[in-house]
Amino acid sequence: MPGGFGTLDELAEVLTLVQTGKSRSVPVVMFGSRFWKGLLDWFRFTLLPMGLIAEHDLDLMKIVDEPHEVLEAVYEYYERRGGDKPIPPKEEMFYL
Repeated sequence: MPGGFGTLDELAEVLTLVQTGKSRSVPVVMFGSRFWKGLLDWFRFTLLPMGLIAEHDLDLMKIVDEPHEVLEAVYEYYERRGGDKPIPPKEEMFYL
């Protein structure tokens, strides 16, 4: 769900840890494209051209607008990661 500074802090932290390889990759699913549009535009049109992030860093996040798409995005993430690996129990999943 959209949130304030704490949500932005958590988002930045998990993206940084995954991007730098200091954490295992986890699905980062953000709910509400209208809410996140400004931040994503800043990533795409400011950070990317300045070389502060890479194009593939934008793929670390998935933006959805419908509640059922959250679960679909998590399943899709783990299927892409490798079908032979089980989907972790709910308590091991990371949510923003």
